[in-house]
Amino acid sequence: MDTIASLFSFITTPVSWVIVQFHKVYGAIFGPDTGWAWGLSIVSLVILIRICLIPLFVKQIKATRAMQTLQPEMKKIQERYKNDKQRQSEEMMKLYKETGTNPLSSCLPILAQSPFFFALYHVLNGIASGKTIGVINDSLLESARNAHIFGAPLAAKFKDGASTIEALGASVTDVRVVTVIMIVLMSASQFFTQRQLMTKNVDTSVKTPFMQQQKMLMYVFPLMFAIFGINFPVGVLVYWLTTNVWTMGQQMYVIHNNPTPGSKAQASYLERLYKRVTQHGGTRGRGERAIVKAIVAKGRDRNEAERKFINGLTKAGLAAQADGTIVKSEGRAVEGTEDGGTTTATTATAAKRQQPKRQSKSQRQSTVKAAGEPTTSLSKSDEPRDDEPPAAAAPQAAPKQPAAKSGGGRSKAQSGQRKGGPQRPKSPSKK
Repeated sequence: MDTIASLFSFITTPVSWVIVQFHKVYGAIFGPDTGWAWGLSIVSLVILIRICLIPLFVKQIKATRAMQTLQPEMKKIQERYKNDKQRQSEEMMKLYKETGTNPLSSCLPILAQSPFFFALYHVLNGIASGKTIGVINDSLLESARNAHIFGAPLAAKFKDGASTIEALGASVTDVRVVTVIMIVLMSASQFFTQRQLMTKNVDTSVKTPFMQQQKMLMYVFPLMFAIFGINFPVGVLVYWLTTNVWTMGQQMYVIHNNPTPGSKAQASYLERLYKRVTQHGGTRGRGERAIVKAIVAKGRDRNEAERKFINGLTKAGLAAQADGTIVKSEGRAVEGTEDGGTTTATTATAAKRQQPKRQSKSQRQSTVKAAGEPTTSLSKSDEPRDDEPPAAAAPQAAPKQPAAKSGGGRSKAQSGQRKGGPQRPKSPSKK
């Protein structure tokens, strides 16, 4: 343990110094030997660390989404070179390089936070052992050993014996009740965070092994916290519970304001954005403009929720611009087309014109009569007969005559007659 502590001495001293500075502030309010002063000092340390890790968290989100997008391509490479592991690794690295994706980016916040976790663990372990560590001197060591959180000392563990816990001024029942409650809350917050990611912020249109891995981690991580939690001091449980709660809240904010494309969270977000845009007539903030800009740039690659959003804007007389703004369609609006290009229109009706309805025969005849034009009948009784002279103008319609068997069955096209204009003269008989 001393060897491990010496390895983390470069970070143990800064962590102990930060805790002492926060302890001075909270000690002046709650008292220097109270659990509130030391507990809130640990919580403030967590918040400070997580604020510093926000840029890494943003990279983690981008890397995770990029890895989800690359899963189909990665699966193809694995199937193509399943017998050649070296070529498979080369193609994977080539794919990462072409897309600018780093698989380790999704683990950056955890990796960056690990040194602070181990440093705090060794600080609290030193308090439990009665050893000064970092900038914590003898007086601060005694103050920390006397601090209790709901009756449990900061340095006490679930597996500590009765003699060890009594030396810290507490009972075994208090320590184990407090540690069990913290472990349950810690595991529950981790499970809820992972479940929220899987059910709301995952692209449901793509089924990849990555989703199965995330689903497995949803059950593995809480179990790991429950197993390792019984070996953590109460102060470390406070640190880890605060971290999980912060992660859960941070992820809820990201899902609510910047969801993954194709997820259920994106569909809900676009519904809220549509209502807001139709009420105010435009986007608000750089985040909304960035999302609208990305949707317009997709063209025909938009998913169902994005197409519904664009069509709703068109029906409402609005149009999304290429820069992410939304304007009235009376202006020159840029709308994404299904082929991935853009079209310019002055109005929403100009982009999509209504086709005239087809009229029935009776409606067409009534329209012609109203215009004063003679109507023509296309009935079979008004067609010219073969046995009638072409130039004969009868005042009344001639009665129907039975057609001759030899020539009456011939059609109008066979008789050589034209519908309108002069008739074709008959050829002379060969006789």
